[in-house]
Amino acid sequence: MFALDPLAAWWFLLPAVPVSLWAAYADLSTMKIPNKAVLTLLAGYAVLGLLALPLDAYLWRYLHLVLVLIGGIALNVVGGLGAGDAKFMAAAAPMVAAADAGRVLMLLGVCMLLGFAVHRILRATPLRRRVPHWASWDSGRKFPLGLPLALTLLIYLGLAALG
Repeated sequence: MFALDPLAAWWFLLPAVPVSLWAAYADLSTMKIPNKAVLTLLAGYAVLGLLALPLDAYLWRYLHLVLVLIGGIALNVVGGLGAGDAKFMAAAAPMVAAADAGRVLMLLGVCMLLGFAVHRILRATPLRRRVPHWASWDSGRKFPLGLPLALTLLIYLGLAALG
């Protein structure tokens, strides 16, 4: 189903799970994805990518990071997303096989719609009173993209790992 080797996906899940949960929580609560989370995800690829991928594929995937970062910066400049979102996408990009980019973008679209709907519904429930300090509740039209970005990465790697 996916071009990413299942064993590589399992390796990438090791850093992706905790970092994605961290990024999603941070974005929900503060509307910011910490640079430490982004750097941790990138370090996970830098170390585990050497184990999971052939050397030429490992090195070429850094181009994914550069291209996604350039696109993310452009979207940030026009107000399409936050800088942390752009950096998180760039750090995750090397974990995605180029042949899977179209499927990952479709998955991102679904996760964005689902994440937006769930966030808007939950902020109208008693959960909002349990965590009233979350900045995303009162962010107006802004939405914490860290949630769907993290979900997209985890679903992609999880499905790829299952082969």
